[in-house]
Amino acid sequence: MRVASDAADAQTLLAAVPADQRVAVVDARFVGHVHALRLGLTDPRFATAAVPGAVTAKPEARKELTSALRTTAGTTGGVVTLDALPDLVASALESADTDVHRPELGTLVATVPSDPQTRNEARQAVAAVDDEAVRLRTAVKSRDGFFTTYCISPYSRYIARWCARRGLTPNQVTTASLLTALIAAGCAATGTRGGFVAAGLLLLFSFVLDCTDGQLARYSLQYSTLGAWLDATFDRAKEYAYYAGLALGAARGGDDVWALALGAMVLQTCRHVVDFSFNEANHDATANTSPTAALSDKLDSVGWTVWVRRMIVLPIGERWAMIAVLTAVTTPRVTLVVLIIGCALAACYTTAGRVLRSLTRKATRTDRAALALGELADNGPLASAFAALKRGRLPLPAPVTAFVGGAALVAVAAFTSYGSPWVVVAAVVYVITSGLALSRSLKAPLDWLVPPFFRAAEYGTVLVLAAKADVNGALPAAFGLVAAVAYHHYDTVYRIKGGTGAPPRWLVRAIGGQEGRTLVVALAAALLPTTDFTVALTALAVAVALVVLVESIRFWVSSGAPAVHDEGEPA
Repeated sequence: MRVASDAADAQTLLAAVPADQRVAVVDARFVGHVHALRLGLTDPRFATAAVPGAVTAKPEARKELTSALRTTAGTTGGVVTLDALPDLVASALESADTDVHRPELGTLVATVPSDPQTRNEARQAVAAVDDEAVRLRTAVKSRDGFFTTYCISPYSRYIARWCARRGLTPNQVTTASLLTALIAAGCAATGTRGGFVAAGLLLLFSFVLDCTDGQLARYSLQYSTLGAWLDATFDRAKEYAYYAGLALGAARGGDDVWALALGAMVLQTCRHVVDFSFNEANHDATANTSPTAALSDKLDSVGWTVWVRRMIVLPIGERWAMIAVLTAVTTPRVTLVVLIIGCALAACYTTAGRVLRSLTRKATRTDRAALALGELADNGPLASAFAALKRGRLPLPAPVTAFVGGAALVAVAAFTSYGSPWVVVAAVVYVITSGLALSRSLKAPLDWLVPPFFRAAEYGTVLVLAAKADVNGALPAAFGLVAAVAYHHYDTVYRIKGGTGAPPRWLVRAIGGQEGRTLVVALAAALLPTTDFTVALTALAVAVALVVLVESIRFWVSSGAPAVHDEGEPA
């Protein structure tokens, strides 16, 4: 810490700090809570930030801070004024079109008193508010599900503080949650009642840790790009590994529920794609108003309807609690059937609401939104070639084209016998319709449905063909393939959400794109006997998993993307 006499002196002192370090300018007269300074000066997500009496800049914004100091020194003539220098610098930054994050302080105090009386009043205001209590309260998400809000967060925030005081990081807690869930899946795989009970309890404890890692990140302001990716992808890995554990446990008791486990994974993944696709399509839309959205806001103003609507969508807390209880007291088949019914009803509710919003709102969507939807579509070289051939007006809207092609393929696979060449014909048609759906910019009101339709078509085709093979190992191999492909799709989502763009095109080409993989699976089913088809699915699953995992881990570990904090699955 260095003491400067004026803006020019501050500029000189800051220039001596190594360029790779964050710097801050704090008025010596500052009075306020420590947590107010922590919020203003230590959040890694923002290049520049300020609270009354303090301003900070990360290394990438040091140049802008220096320029603002120079401007302030010129404005004040190097004379010390009653105005707080950091406030003047923050205003100069904003005048130069630099985004300055100003955290919401609420009851926290941050001020620069100009006389003894206001200083005394400020100190009294500081003493009247327990900033540690505020810090604990704000560590919990402001919007969450009923189960999480009332059954987990009241005590998990204290676990987060315990972890912070012992130097544990959110990523370590996230990893502990993953390991706990994998052990739970292993217990479920034993197929014994004791194993099922232990699995349910461990799954709930894994969810407690899952809440704790985010609360720890907010409590200690330890946000990172890697942490957001780990939190998001590990949630999916935990849930889908648990489905596999249930299927293995059922198999030990003579019940084959792999189709149900795969169906649950397909349904849940498609639900998430609907969420991501809709949000990206409307992220920066202008004139974004809708009578349906207004009605939703009105319902949210009535206390009890808020919780009912949040529970209807079966968020992660309610979903995992239901899975854990059903695992402990029923069978894997009952657990998966109830899960699929619940998720299907939730999907119908949320999708119908979003369709209504899209049809009733008057919004102009941006090129960025259209680009994001195109990247979420995951079309490979085959579909891209057909998209390039057709640049005029489509006879059908893009979502209808995507739906017709996908529905026809899944229907042909379901209603023909294993090995039928008609599946290949339908897959070729699907390749063409996939290209046609993306032959123009996705800016229409319902174009956000295109990526979910593609996911449902690809995953559904793999599920139906594996079930049609009716041979041991086919459905588990299909489960592995869909899991590997779903990981790639989630990775794409979180790269886009993190502002880093979609995976490189070479990766999409290397794994064939969604239409290429679907065609390969259809060809394998038509040309190979059932046992060889299982081997082909396994080989494809391993190949896709290796390529996407290696590239994904390389990217996220070495990513220079700005720090972000993912708030998890929408409530």
